[in-house]
Amino acid sequence: MKLLKTILKNLSIKNFIALTIAGIINAFGVVVFIAPVNLYDSGISGTSMILSQVTPHFLNLSIFLLVLNIPLFIFGLKKQGVTFTIYAIYTVFIYSIVAWLITDILPIDVSIMSPLAGTDLFLCALFGGLISGAGSGLAIRFGGAMDGIEVLAIIFAKKIGISVGTFVMIYNVVLYVMCGLAIKSWILPLYSIVAYAAALKTVDYIIEGFDRSKAAIIITSKADEICKSLSEEFENGITLIEAKGYYSNSEKTMIYFVVNRFQVGKMRTIIHSIDRKAYISIADIADIFGAKSEVN
Repeated sequence: MKLLKTILKNLSIKNFIALTIAGIINAFGVVVFIAPVNLYDSGISGTSMILSQVTPHFLNLSIFLLVLNIPLFIFGLKKQGVTFTIYAIYTVFIYSIVAWLITDILPIDVSIMSPLAGTDLFLCALFGGLISGAGSGLAIRFGGAMDGIEVLAIIFAKKIGISVGTFVMIYNVVLYVMCGLAIKSWILPLYSIVAYAAALKTVDYIIEGFDRSKAAIIITSKADEICKSLSEEFENGITLIEAKGYYSNSEKTMIYFVVNRFQVGKMRTIIHSIDRKAYISIADIADIFGAKSEVN
């Protein structure tokens, strides 16, 4: 009873609402754009699609999504935790139900072509990938998942000495090769790769944000002057870290400063107008948590 209360406490209504929307979006992308023209999604979703094409009609996409994904999520329960497993199973359930509604209940004909993009493989691949990627990214952002292949990757990738991303990529490459061999054509698998690439990029944007900030690390001997000018110009928080040059053995100060991409040029001009020898390193960052005052 205590364990059940703990589990329920960790679950969020807001997350369930977001995961419901994610499942609907993903189903729309796959069923309305990708599946009608026999393109293939990635991971378990793609595996389910090819199995639904080579088995009797009653074994449809929705059934394979549930049959293949849910055991994988349960299998990864120990690694991923109860909350993630519940969220993931719920997301896949919504995805499966909406896919079934679109194909079998709603008055939408997705049997031979996309209702929105017709038989144009590029449009179907592009928009199918973008929309399904948005659903997958939203699911990940709110604690769930749309595909059990990532669970397999987390469990087995380290054991065979590769990264999780490499494991997923290898799985998808094998999947698309098998699709090509099965249908004796490489056109659909190649367009499926376009859909996969669009989905992958969209997932990154949904998780990490469209407008990434820039983190600047500045090493200078004139930290006070630079910090004063940057603070007056941008009104952002600034963090100072004491450092020492390895070869020169001289004391320096490292400044950590976050700006948006449109401010990079002005920031560089200000810094080099004060210290022409200042070293500036700039990197992309995604989410920033905490108030500005916390990094002052």
